[in-house]
Amino acid sequence: MKADYDSQVDILTVVFSDAPVEESDEVKPGVIIDYDAAGNVIGMEILDASQRVQNPSAMEFAVRAA
Repeated sequence: MKADYDSQVDILTVVFSDAPVEESDEVKPGVIIDYDAAGNVIGMEILDASQRVQNPSAMEFAVRAA
């Protein structure tokens, strides 16, 4: 998984898989979900991220043990 915030265009991108994007849907205004050929979510983009996310240039990540 990787995340990228481009402050010049104000887009936050989160990629869950390197699979090719087969389809993209704007599920809410400014929130785009990308799907692979099997319909799995492989990424998302948040447009105007600085208006939608508290701090798009910072990320906290945690892995919880099962």
